[in-house]
Amino acid sequence: MSPDQSGQIAVSKLPRIAAVALVAATFPLIWVGGLVTTYDAGMAVPDWPSTYGYNLFLYPWQTWITGPFDLFIEHGHRLLGAFVGFIAILLAVSVWFCDGRAWMRVVSCFALMAVIGQGLLGGLRVILDDRQLAMIHGCVGPAFFGLTAAMLAFTSREWRTANRETGSVGPSVQRLAILTATFSYFQLVLGAAIRHLPVDATPAYFRGVFVFHAMMAAVLAVHAVLLTKAAWVLPQLRRRVLAVSLLIAGQVLLGVGTWMVKYGWPTWLGQWDFAAGFLVQTKSLWQGLVTTSHVANGSLILALSVSVVAWSLRLLPFKAVESSRTAIRSEVAVKRRLA
Repeated sequence: MSPDQSGQIAVSKLPRIAAVALVAATFPLIWVGGLVTTYDAGMAVPDWPSTYGYNLFLYPWQTWITGPFDLFIEHGHRLLGAFVGFIAILLAVSVWFCDGRAWMRVVSCFALMAVIGQGLLGGLRVILDDRQLAMIHGCVGPAFFGLTAAMLAFTSREWRTANRETGSVGPSVQRLAILTATFSYFQLVLGAAIRHLPVDATPAYFRGVFVFHAMMAAVLAVHAVLLTKAAWVLPQLRRRVLAVSLLIAGQVLLGVGTWMVKYGWPTWLGQWDFAAGFLVQTKSLWQGLVTTSHVANGSLILALSVSVVAWSLRLLPFKAVESSRTAIRSEVAVKRRLA
């Protein structure tokens, strides 16, 4: 978009509205997808793309609402997925016609293809009844949520009008932001490996994955603290990195709660009455809420971490980029003098 007479950039609000809607719809989709795995409801509807022979959107709502809970969440997950797909189409179209940035058009089209690919993964998981595909499907969803968080930043007016900060704080913040986002996604993959254990997995395999998951939680927490400290002097990043740190602290508590509702209190607490009398209830309300909250909060950490990465690259000078631009300018200047 070209600047108007006052120097302000005239920007359509449609891409921004679509981006907000996409983020707002994707987070509940993550929640319901987590419930599907928690309650082992992935095969509650054995056909795809239809639902018990019906068109997805024409399946009788009375049967869906009053039917078994696993059918309710699985069919609801499909409907939410379709809804997110429609919003992704709206976002791609609005960006294509209302946003002059070519790279933004590429990103919006990539987001649309990601939604389509995720839907196909979910369908293949049902058709093939494959737990490995279920795990991949569960890993792609949070990655897409992170992409929606980045697009939320890209479509904001603050993004277009932001000025780069000066000083030496930039590269350290960017490195920490990228590492935090990378570790948060790796943590999600490890969590998915625990939730989608192979039927022939040995106790040693489970212990190994769980110990690695716990170790990575400590690494992620340390990086979040370092990132918060490094970015605290930047007002534009302060609230974002603080939110990431607080969510990670909450995630640790949710992780402990998830262990308790799924496996019980540690054996070394057995002498205490509250631990000895605790009974794990499979697929209980508390187990479903705590476990799924742990999953959804992990995706939220990833999304905010990706947003921090995007804003750090937007607000702070990136040395590699700046040095390459300087080299190009110098080369062009030399050629002009020689000509």
